Amino acid sequence: MDKTTDTAKVSTAAATPLIPLPEVAARALTVAGTAVALMGTFLAWTWTEEFPGNLTVTGYPGGLQVLTLVGSLLTLLFALSGYGIRGLGWLTPGGKNSPVLLAALGVFGATGYSIGAITQELGGLVNLEPGAWVAGIGALIAVIGALGLPVDQPYGAADPTPNLWGRIRHSLTAPDPGRAKDLPSWVEILIIAAGFGVGLYVFAYGIGTEYSELFIGFLIVTTFGFTAVTRAGLLKRLSALTAKHRNVSMAAAFVAAICFPFTQTNDQFALIGANILIFATVALGLNVVVGLAGLLDLGYVAFLGVGAYAAALVSGSPQSSIGVEFPFWAAVLTGAAASLIFGVVIGAPTLRLRGDYLAIVTLGFGEIFRITMNNLNGNSGPDVTNGSNGIPNIPDLEIFGFNLGLPHNVLGTELTRSGNYYLLMLACTAIVVLVFRRSAESRIGRAWVAIREDETAATAMGINGFRLKLLAFALGASLAGLAGTVQAHVSYSVTPEQYQFAGSVPPNSAFLLAAVILGGMGTISGPLIGAALLYLIPAKLQFMAEYQLLLFGIALMLLMRFRPEGLVADRRKQLEFHETGQLDVPEDKPLPEGATGVAKAGA
Repeated sequence: MDKTTDTAKVSTAAATPLIPLPEVAARALTVAGTAVALMGTFLAWTWTEEFPGNLTVTGYPGGLQVLTLVGSLLTLLFALSGYGIRGLGWLTPGGKNSPVLLAALGVFGATGYSIGAITQELGGLVNLEPGAWVAGIGALIAVIGALGLPVDQPYGAADPTPNLWGRIRHSLTAPDPGRAKDLPSWVEILIIAAGFGVGLYVFAYGIGTEYSELFIGFLIVTTFGFTAVTRAGLLKRLSALTAKHRNVSMAAAFVAAICFPFTQTNDQFALIGANILIFATVALGLNVVVGLAGLLDLGYVAFLGVGAYAAALVSGSPQSSIGVEFPFWAAVLTGAAASLIFGVVIGAPTLRLRGDYLAIVTLGFGEIFRITMNNLNGNSGPDVTNGSNGIPNIPDLEIFGFNLGLPHNVLGTELTRSGNYYLLMLACTAIVVLVFRRSAESRIGRAWVAIREDETAATAMGINGFRLKLLAFALGASLAGLAGTVQAHVSYSVTPEQYQFAGSVPPNSAFLLAAVILGGMGTISGPLIGAALLYLIPAKLQFMAEYQLLLFGIALMLLMRFRPEGLVADRRKQLEFHETGQLDVPEDKPLPEGATGVAKAGA
């Protein structure tokens, strides 16, 4: 009786909402508040066009109003799914209330930020029109109503009393949505295509934001919206469909990526996309070393530099000390081969070290490379790299008569220089993804994972740890060199300052390692997402350059505290970084013997 009673007490206490309201009233209040916020977006928020985005128009949302509008629509969908409306239940398989709270917080955050930005830039609350007040009050009412909804899962014995922080923290934990009813294959493929289409639109919108206020609002809405979608269980269902139709999913992902440059009218935004792909490709190469083999490499950006310098020397640049010009395919092979050789030369004497010692040695190699490139200037050493001046005036690539430096008309759309290099880098990314995927699923990849988990045990089972670690080091170096060959032509020049351990502008070793950890070690999509975020945010928030490293450090601390497995994590990492007491179980299953809270041991 005591065990049953304890379980019942835990569930009853945990189900109590933060604000004591009947569920029907709380849901109605949420729907009403969200509807008011949505209507507020069709009213003017300020009287002057001095604030960017022109928020003076009534009946036509623009700028930050659009973000509140989109967030309100998402909140309404999640809130209405709790009424059992046919078809909407598919949107919330993992929980009907926590997604509502997260989406409502996103609307409130974006609207509150907009009101604060208008007040700060225009000089007081007097500059607000009624539309801003209507949207802000509606968003606040929606949050109050969402806090009155009961939680989807019990909190557990360790946190029986709900509070604001505990409620939000619990909302971030996504339960297993369960197995969805099988749909016809063509419907599942359409869902996958729609998912990648939405992802393309969100990514293109984020890059295309023309002023910092809009981008900050975009970050608020997408952060809470993505978390709400995850908490609702939609992401897990989409992941299950993509795993079921893996080849279709890969094709859809690259088709969506190919469409990106055709959605951009500003060449600068397409250039950001090309640089993101360079950063992401190098991060994926580092994922072979860190994510699969478990080798902490703090000088990995040096391999990117080796590939870039090798390609620059054979590019035909007037400042090249070699004075030769290779075709593109030969330049790519030269850059990848040079990085591979350096990887073997550096790895052979150092990979017998482990842990912190290996990290220190690789950090030293990265700094030695940068200093060496700086000293090969004809004074401190041979005149090879022009020292701190680097190798400028690298000509544009020409592949099969197609000059990537000139704009081209494709299907009635002008593809700019940045768009050309974006597509070229996308092809390189596809090659790297294929290599990573095949390597991870091979016997060598399983041996790397065994070494990462316990090198001593792997060696005892007959695995040649040194040889396989050297292979991982060489493969990762060659993939970075491949990306470096394209980077040299995209940036027109290579200089030693581009390849530091840490700096305000990625790629550098610290940001590359953070991209792998942020996205999720050992996965394919994780480093791509992490690299995109770490490159896009500094590129869009240049006014915060002085505080960038400070904010970067704070973000890493928060990540390590609340999601150490990364944004996209496999099951192994989830079990490794979380105690069993932090894992969810369905409500209809009792607490296991000896578990703390709502854990299911080994879930």
